[in-house]
Amino acid sequence: MWINKRSQTYLIASGMVLLVLFMTVLYSSSSSSQHPSSPNFKPDYQLLGRPLYKLDLSWPRNPELFTGQVFSVAVNQYTGVVYVGQRGDNVPKVLVFSTDGDFLMSWNTTSLEMPHGMFVGDAASDSPSVWITDVGNGPYGHCIKQYSSSGKLLQVLGTPGKAGSGLDPLQFDQPAEVFVHDSGELYIVDGDGGMNNRLIKLSKEHQVLWMHAEKGQGLAQFYIPHSVTVDTAQRVWVADRGNKRIQVFNSITGDWLGTWGSCFTEDAPYSVRLTPDKKYFVVVQLNTNQISLLDAPPVGLIGQCNVISVIQLSEDVKPHLVDLDLTTGALYVAEIGAQQAQKFIPFSLGGSLH
Repeated sequence: MWINKRSQTYLIASGMVLLVLFMTVLYSSSSSSQHPSSPNFKPDYQLLGRPLYKLDLSWPRNPELFTGQVFSVAVNQYTGVVYVGQRGDNVPKVLVFSTDGDFLMSWNTTSLEMPHGMFVGDAASDSPSVWITDVGNGPYGHCIKQYSSSGKLLQVLGTPGKAGSGLDPLQFDQPAEVFVHDSGELYIVDGDGGMNNRLIKLSKEHQVLWMHAEKGQGLAQFYIPHSVTVDTAQRVWVADRGNKRIQVFNSITGDWLGTWGSCFTEDAPYSVRLTPDKKYFVVVQLNTNQISLLDAPPVGLIGQCNVISVIQLSEDVKPHLVDLDLTTGALYVAEIGAQQAQKFIPFSLGGSLH
């Protein structure tokens, strides 16, 4: 009788092991059968280092609405709205979702050619606006455009359809991104591969306050400045993509403060944003399909970069630009290769990353 029980236990344990192996193989084959071009593609990912974020599989509820290459994303944390910029023939250039994942509307504007960077300005006001950089080469390209939250074109910075380096009138050449400060001042990185390699600060009235405009590898020189953000310590952080580094400047004077390069030996930084708790910079590296969280240095110190956590995405996802919900800490990622935007939430949600 004792032998029978032992045999029975062994058979049950063996069966459970086989079942687990079967389910593992089944899951792996089903997830790997998806291709980045699939509208429902949800790539596998790995968390390296300290686990800070996890993928929200429920966002958005209708991923099949992504019909083009997704280049940018912007969040209004006050209204709970996420704007997604995409490119392609006969596709809406902007899709609008709620932070819960509901599809709200699309913009069928003809004034956008090739959206690149995106930013929500005056987010807390009654009339927030969406700023979009357009790197197109047609009659509407080489400009920075301000839209209402419903997609009405409000104003254009730059000379439509004319690439240039002029300041009066303003001329851009494939402007990559704009950061709109609460003061109304604008920080622009101008040069997604065009003739310009500039960081420009404009006043609320769009007068040039200071600028760095030299191409090169030296201090305060750029080669494809691709993303810009401003922290609460009057520091401007620029993803200097072509030079595989982040450069830091004083937001008031424009003085150079420091450089981070040791974290970017394998691939360049494409996007830089700060988490709402001011503890981490979120940096995207497109070619290695990584989203890295770097220690934010204290006031008065730049030092060198220190990677705390990495979200390693699947091959060919190609994350491009990101934005964060400054209320919940949720991270939204625009992915060119996967042709989608994805939402990652802090592990503390229910709570938030601040």
